[in-house]
Amino acid sequence: MIYFNNVSLRHGTKLLFQHMTWVIHNHDKIGLTGANGTGKSSLFSLIRGELEEDTGQFSMQKNITLAHVAQETPALDTSAIAYVMQGDSELESLQQTITQVEQQDDGIRLTQLHERMAQIDGYAAHARAARLMHGLGFKSGQEEQSVASFSGGWRMRLNLAQALMCRSDVLLLDEPTNHLDLEAVIWLETWLQHYQGALLLISHDRDFLDQSIKQIAHIERQSMTLYTGNYSDFERMRAEKMELQQSSYEKQQREVEHMQDYIRRFRAKASKAKQAQSRIKALERMELITSAHVDSPFSFTFKQPNQVPNPLLRLTKVTVGYGEHRILENVTMGLLPGERLGLLGKNGSGKSTLIKVLAGEMPPLLGQYEAAQGLRIGYFAQHQLEQLHDELSPIQHLQMLNEQASEKELRLFLGGFAFRDDMALNRIRGFSGGEKARLVLAILVYQQPNLLLLDEPTNHLDMDMRHALSIALQSFEGAMILISHDRHLLRMVCDDLLLVADGKVQAFDDDLDAYATWLMEHNDVEKTRNDLAVTGKKEQRKLNHDRRKQLKPLRDNIRQLEKTLDQLQIKKDTLAEQLADADLYSGHQNEKLKQLTREHGMIQQQVDDTEEAWMQACEDLERANDEC
Repeated sequence: MIYFNNVSLRHGTKLLFQHMTWVIHNHDKIGLTGANGTGKSSLFSLIRGELEEDTGQFSMQKNITLAHVAQETPALDTSAIAYVMQGDSELESLQQTITQVEQQDDGIRLTQLHERMAQIDGYAAHARAARLMHGLGFKSGQEEQSVASFSGGWRMRLNLAQALMCRSDVLLLDEPTNHLDLEAVIWLETWLQHYQGALLLISHDRDFLDQSIKQIAHIERQSMTLYTGNYSDFERMRAEKMELQQSSYEKQQREVEHMQDYIRRFRAKASKAKQAQSRIKALERMELITSAHVDSPFSFTFKQPNQVPNPLLRLTKVTVGYGEHRILENVTMGLLPGERLGLLGKNGSGKSTLIKVLAGEMPPLLGQYEAAQGLRIGYFAQHQLEQLHDELSPIQHLQMLNEQASEKELRLFLGGFAFRDDMALNRIRGFSGGEKARLVLAILVYQQPNLLLLDEPTNHLDMDMRHALSIALQSFEGAMILISHDRHLLRMVCDDLLLVADGKVQAFDDDLDAYATWLMEHNDVEKTRNDLAVTGKKEQRKLNHDRRKQLKPLRDNIRQLEKTLDQLQIKKDTLAEQLADADLYSGHQNEKLKQLTREHGMIQQQVDDTEEAWMQACEDLERANDEC
């Protein structure tokens, strides 16, 4: 479908990759990885026709529909749902043509147009667009608001919804989760699992990649290497390739020895027991991931705070909100040294507002806020990127905190965040979002906090920096509260989870997989509450029971077809690997080549038939849902 034959691509004078030969087939689910600057986004630009290959040949089949997320959204007066529906260009064209033909009184032509509208399910397009918006976090009633009324982050969600609205053959997604909360990320990965076209995904979210793709295309040292499997599979395979690198082994052993020494010294000490247990968990997680990141440009640690009061902070019967609007009530919680808490909750539940109160950036409406003497808060939030000084360099930002520090000392510190050579001295005006986020983290680390409050710290950070941050957080001596849509980071650094929901903050005694289930059940409860306005509780329970019973065979059929598709895809991948063997084409194995080719064709036909059956089953389920 999309073909790269010995392709080389440059960005200015910089060679991004060369001699790349690659075929992207229908239904491929590919994660595109590599360090920043290796050419991932440029590859997308090549596919979209915005760049041309320097050497080799790039081509695509005719009439392929590409979808991608626009990076800018003008302040339009158009309603949000109308903007999303513009993603289906054929639908928009049909609607305009129908309006014109209605004025011409051409009955035959009008009938043809309406038949085509029915074929593309155009009459359900408004409902489909609304479902996309709701899945991405928009509330009921926001569909008719103008695009201009939304903030930049929410406009990016509209752009994403518009791309998903397109009935595309190929979907290009470049960091689609940057502006999403965890709820929307989980919804999106479920949507992508059912997407029928070819998916090319750039993401620094490990769990999101694991759930969404079946192949990794990794770019490094101007070449691309393909790996079968998800990101975790890729990481293991790449780690195996690097296993013989003695320097990486020695680096890992030093980290292991440091953590084991800490465990030996403090495991039996009550005040340090929780930190020791955290390091034991870190050691268990460390083996799979360290080798794949030995070439990371980032290396930093949180220095031990000068003092860690106990408790650090306490809220007693606190009410949180704005004016008359109360978001959280009767919040009582204390933060002890070594506590590592992850905040979960739907968008708008009050997580970020609670963090602001804990950080002292806004007072509680009611209740008591008690901070220990000697409390030093390190607070990371997205708005802090905007508070950096464009005319100053990274070194000058740190000198504002410590005028006595030498340039050599500051250069050494900033080098751990990949601000080296002239970059440490240059004005940050031209820095990317990722570079500014790294600088905010560097400033935070430099202040030696004993309480970390982190609100989505990984936005704009690449995989290596996220890994370095997780390693540094595992060794942090103080307390920490984290909000993040990066489930891997939450798993790596948080020992306990708190759920912010229904105006309350309470312990969540299960894991992140259970939280995904909770989200689905909670959404069902909200839908049921709306339905109860029309029907009584008992009647609604009976309706829900009958509805589940009626839809169960349809859902079971879909699950069985998906299982069959997975099995067929494994067989297809195995045959493709065998057909890639150059010895088959030497002329001595013609019979085997014919046999493998026949088998591959048969499997492909089975895949096509099963996918068609799956699509029909999904339509049947959606129709049955509407009828119920």
